[in-house]
Amino acid sequence: MTEYKKAYYAAISYTLIIGFSFMFVKIALTAASPLDTLAHRFTIAFFVISAFVLFRKNQVSIKIKDVLPILPLALLYPVLFFTFQAFGLVYTSSSEAGIIQATIPIFTLILAALFLKEHSSSWQKLSIFLSVSGVIFIFMMNGLNVEAYNVKGAVLILLSALASASYNILARKLTKQYPLITLTYVMTFFGFITFNGIAIVNHLMEKSLSSFFSPFSSIEFIVSVIYLGVLSSLCTSYLSNYALSKLEASKMSVFSNLATLVTIIAGVIFLNETIKFYHIIGAALILAGVVGTNYLDKNRKIFKQMKK
Repeated sequence: MTEYKKAYYAAISYTLIIGFSFMFVKIALTAASPLDTLAHRFTIAFFVISAFVLFRKNQVSIKIKDVLPILPLALLYPVLFFTFQAFGLVYTSSSEAGIIQATIPIFTLILAALFLKEHSSSWQKLSIFLSVSGVIFIFMMNGLNVEAYNVKGAVLILLSALASASYNILARKLTKQYPLITLTYVMTFFGFITFNGIAIVNHLMEKSLSSFFSPFSSIEFIVSVIYLGVLSSLCTSYLSNYALSKLEASKMSVFSNLATLVTIIAGVIFLNETIKFYHIIGAALILAGVVGTNYLDKNRKIFKQMKK
């Protein structure tokens, strides 16, 4: 199997995990606040990867001098991405947040051209906008709560999208300089420190520290937070880092929109949600955009020959 095939398998696996994670987030939030959920998921992720590093100490090398160059990456994702997202959702609706975050591939495309000199073809640009339009179409048809709109929330979600796009760019560089396990470990560590710190301070201010671990009395929460910690936080960090080490940033970023489609399918299968005609139309646009971004550039010569 070629390295590029492995990268695409990693990107698809990343998409599937992220797509299903929204369902587990919904379940987790019935027992804990968003901040507590973030704290607990990154605690589990950190202990799992620490155990992995400990038992494979001869194969994994993490040095103090490596931490500083990787710190900006960890600050972008998961720290800034999840922080802006969590607080942004306080002031705006999930539909509006979904539309704004669908622009991540567009921001990635622009930043990749500026900082990585990755220039996409016209077909790829069209495909990226097609994918984004599919996500926007689904959310628009689901309906927007205009009254819930708040500029503060929109700005925070926009900053979350920019953090994700910036992560795609920086990870593209750092994956060529550091082992993937090193990047993943440092990212997970800072997520663990940051979100536990914020959650604990919040509980201290509200004098409710005793309730920090109360969600673990729920079996559903335990299952959900393990999925979110091990798969949705730890594994996706590794998978995205691996994919970005092989694929152009713009090609990888468009898979984030494909996760929306997986989320819809998961909702239909496991949460008994209904699928409507606009879901199918939006899904077709998303799939066409993902395929086009990753393959039309390679095959554009074939299209030219067909025209002749």
